[in-house]
Amino acid sequence: MRVLIVGSGGREHALAWKLRQSPRLDALYVSPGNAGTAQIADNLPVKANDLDGIVRAAQEQRIDLVVVGPEEPLTLGVVDRLNAASIAAFGPSKDAAALEASKIFAKELMVRHGIPTARHKSFESMTEAGLYIAEHKEPLVIKADGLTAGKGAIVTRDSAEALEAADALMCDLVFGEAGRRIVVEERLTGRETSAQAFTDGRTVVSMPLSCDHKPVFDYDEGPNTGGMGAYSPPGWVKPEMIDWVHEHITCATVRAMAAEGRPYRGVLYPGLLVTEDGPNVLEFNCRFGDPETQAILPRLKSDLLEILWAVANERLHEATVEWRDEACVAVVLASGGYPGKHQTGFPIEGLDALDDDVILFHAGVKSDESGRLLTAGGRVLSVAALGASLEEARQKAYANVERIRFQGMHYRKDIGGRRFRPRPEWLEIP
Repeated sequence: MRVLIVGSGGREHALAWKLRQSPRLDALYVSPGNAGTAQIADNLPVKANDLDGIVRAAQEQRIDLVVVGPEEPLTLGVVDRLNAASIAAFGPSKDAAALEASKIFAKELMVRHGIPTARHKSFESMTEAGLYIAEHKEPLVIKADGLTAGKGAIVTRDSAEALEAADALMCDLVFGEAGRRIVVEERLTGRETSAQAFTDGRTVVSMPLSCDHKPVFDYDEGPNTGGMGAYSPPGWVKPEMIDWVHEHITCATVRAMAAEGRPYRGVLYPGLLVTEDGPNVLEFNCRFGDPETQAILPRLKSDLLEILWAVANERLHEATVEWRDEACVAVVLASGGYPGKHQTGFPIEGLDALDDDVILFHAGVKSDESGRLLTAGGRVLSVAALGASLEEARQKAYANVERIRFQGMHYRKDIGGRRFRPRPEWLEIP
């Protein structure tokens, strides 16, 4: 089978790494890819948001299956375009990807179908938003309606901060057009986890839960990023909660989308906050998480290509999906200054000193004329390790992180470690 992966980050390198293990794979392409994917696949010089280019590349390379990594091409309708050209694609249609493209749509869907989420109100006018915020003295979360690469939720402590956040989104347009409309919601207290699942619109197969560390500094300090690391599984979650989330959130959302004429196929990724009253959906993503994928795919025993092909052809019930018992920790190495302004182009050293059983995923990495690897983005690398326990995986990952060097390198030192959070009755914390 000939496969094309769309995207250029650590998630896409992880997908390529796992797909390369499939006995069914004949040829693998990544568009546009990075220095890591170039080592195990053929990179194509087509940007992920170039829909015409993606369709043309798939036709020229006689691709059997296109696997779409990032959210932007999904929300632009790349799957619709590929299907119209009789090319199978893994990912939701443009209508279904509205779950991530519009937080207002997602919130309204959850309300209509009884899927648990925080109390909220949406606004298109700063004047109306300001009046509402001024009336609510409790802590609020201000969210841009559109796509912001995972950075559009601003957690505030009081109405003054909330007003400032709303003004930044709606008036200063710090996230561009994505902030023209906003959601103002109550600030819930609890712990976050991600509940990704494969679905072909009827069958739903949950992946192991994972946890993403978004703030740039240890102990969840500093601005949000695309993700500074992830681990799986979260040992603090009770098994009965996993079953509850599968039925009342993941499956319920797939049923809701089908009922509204937007059948959902691909990866459904609800980000959850587990409170004293149970899990609530913070937001939906319509694709594999990044960096969660780097912590989940090493745990997959089954053939990923078989699963993705089954989803794309509405035959997920025929696929085998099995997971390893080992835990996995993935630590992101970022450029200094990220998620703000940062310099790139620095040599990366120490990669030849890593243990054989540690997995290195490239993100913002390029190679120069001599083949030397250089930094080329905010998030540069992910170092992933498996272990019999979360702590064993964590120690192995960090032991190898310390062998890598590049100018300005920054990483969190608490990925997979304890964080001081409330202990809702849903949780089981050792």
